[in-house]
This record gives sequence, structure tokens and C-alpha cells, in this order.
Amino acid sequence: MNNNLQKVTVELQNGKFCLAGNRSADDLNPKALMLCSTAKCAGLTIMALLEKHNITPKSMEITVEGTLNTQTLRGDSVFESFEVIYNVECRRLEEQSAVSAAVERAQERSCGMVTMLRKIAPVSHVIEVVSTESIES
Repeated sequence: MNNNLQKVTVELQNGKFCLAGNRSADDLNPKALMLCSTAKCAGLTIMALLEKHNITPKSMEITVEGTLNTQTLRGDSVFESFEVIYNVECRRLEEQSAVSAAVERAQERSCGMVTMLRKIAPVSHVIEVVSTESIES
């Protein structure tokens, strides 16, 4: 494992974003807390954008990774880059384009935390949107 990679994942559970793996914010170091805040902010922004279309995803998981400039986590470590990974499961196939647009909008201009990360270091992203609706013949 890369020691200089900090990674936090949040999942949508009952309308709220919670840390994956039954983790608590108390378990996170300050740098991981910043990543957690970014993931939650992006998720809340996406949900607000989707509310306008009356869409509630079946599931959503957002992972934010940050690469530090030191081999190990230290107090003086700073982030050199970030990656935000969005995994969203739609209830219906026709929701995919609206969900993709909401995620893209949150990433590019609506989420204040992602905007702040861009002022620290480059931010890349991956968006995966799927539908679990069975296709009828």
C-alpha cells in the first residue's frame, strides 16, 4: 500500500452520507477529515441537484483520495493531488443521464469543497453511473 495516499469513502445510508466500513470521524486524522468533508459535501450537492428532478439514487458511494508529498503521514505533509471517485446506482435506466449531469456539475462547479481542493492541488475524478433496472424484452 502507498503510505502517502489518504483515502476516505462515504456511502449514502437512509438519506445521509456515512463513513464506509462502520468507521467514525473520530478514527480519522485531520487530513482524512478534510477528504471526508469533501466527499460528504459532494454527496449533499448531488442530492440537492437530483431533488429538483425527483430522483433518489438507489445507492451512492464517493471516495476521495489525496496523495501526500511525504512517504508517511506527518504534521507537515501537504497534498500534491486528489482524485474523487463517484459510484452511483440508479433505480431506472432513464435516470442515468440526469444523475451523470448532477455529478459532473457538483464536481466541476457546485461543490465548494471540491473547488477548495482545486486551490491546493490538481483534482481528477471518475464517474460511474449504473442502473439496476431489469430490461424487459
